[in-house]
Amino acid sequence: MEPQLLAILILYLAVEAVEQFLLTLNLMHLSRHGAEIPPGFKTHVDAATLTKMRDYTVAHGRLDRIEAVLSTGITLLFLFGGLLNWLNNLIATRGWTPVISGLVFFMMLIYANTLIKIPFSLYSTFSLEKRFGFSNETLSLWVQDFLKSLFVNTLLAVFLLYGILGLVMALPDMWWLAGWIFVLLFSIFLLYVSPYFIEPLFNKFSPIEDAALEERIKMVMSRIGLKINRVFTMDASKRSSHSNAYFTGIGHVKRIVLFDTLLSNHADDEIISILAHEAGHWKKKHVLKMLAFSQAVALVGFYAAYRLTAGDFLTELFRLDIPSMHAKLLLVTFIGTLALFPLKPVMAYLSRRHEIEADNFALQLTQMPVSMANGLIKLGKDNLANLHPHPWYALVYYSHPPLAQRVQRILAAKDNGCVK
Repeated sequence: MEPQLLAILILYLAVEAVEQFLLTLNLMHLSRHGAEIPPGFKTHVDAATLTKMRDYTVAHGRLDRIEAVLSTGITLLFLFGGLLNWLNNLIATRGWTPVISGLVFFMMLIYANTLIKIPFSLYSTFSLEKRFGFSNETLSLWVQDFLKSLFVNTLLAVFLLYGILGLVMALPDMWWLAGWIFVLLFSIFLLYVSPYFIEPLFNKFSPIEDAALEERIKMVMSRIGLKINRVFTMDASKRSSHSNAYFTGIGHVKRIVLFDTLLSNHADDEIISILAHEAGHWKKKHVLKMLAFSQAVALVGFYAAYRLTAGDFLTELFRLDIPSMHAKLLLVTFIGTLALFPLKPVMAYLSRRHEIEADNFALQLTQMPVSMANGLIKLGKDNLANLHPHPWYALVYYSHPPLAQRVQRILAAKDNGCVK
């Protein structure tokens, strides 16, 4: 094996080892501290609930480990064991155009990945989630969701892949810039169409029946210049008892969606506080900032892909008989995920900073720290969140500050007189 290929293999195994180490560290930390009730949680969380939270995190961690080990084995076999060369030869000798060959190549990989994930999805839905009282899904509903997702993802993937591969062939010297613009516009397009065409395929959205709560939400949001057309509830309970809420829409006009499980388990003040946090993300332009950062990284990635695919170095390194563009793009994507791994904690840090800013904004807007803290505690309890993540694990993977820390910050703001 060539030294460069050996270095890539070692780097890949090192990344996988680091992720497994952090997962083990997190589970060990939870086993030591899982019985401790954090400050502010005593009125909501008892010993039995803590045990359930710990067991739920452990069960998911073990499932994630099995899936990661299987994924690592398949990746090694495919990229380093000759399967990529076999598949590339199979497609490249069919006489298709480069765009069609690339489309078939990537769609085959997408479908293979989907097939591999089916057993994990079934186990998670009908064993793990049911064991902890979450899943309400029937097998018939799971099959319907699977087929709908397969159809939607196929349409989106074919459109995206055909566009990118077409630009690679049509603009050999500038496809990196044209491809980046195409993906950016495609992402913005999805933000517009998803709430109105994709999400309704899976859930029913209806105006909330509590007119007084809807009016309060609109009034609070209008104070920061946010126009809310309607407040909707989503029938999330037909699949799971997990709770959440989110904003959809672009610009000043927003649509608020509340899980029906959230409405049934939270007081009005708690719901207002949770939505004020989401409004803080809009007011502070967090989505725009993260989009700008990610797109800057994507632009560098597209240019790097252009340079790396200009010759046959990658295909020769991985011992491919035919230097097809789609194989080069796949190899660049694989190497890119390794190169971007150090950015994980950076992205997580930026996201946690934004969450703190949104919490502070919500506190100033609503002046209801106790309701906000209680709302977050209930969300954590309802979703069986890990109250004791290892600091290193949270550093790399947590997009939000650990729940116990968030609650302590919010209650400390009240105690310090920052809010009423």
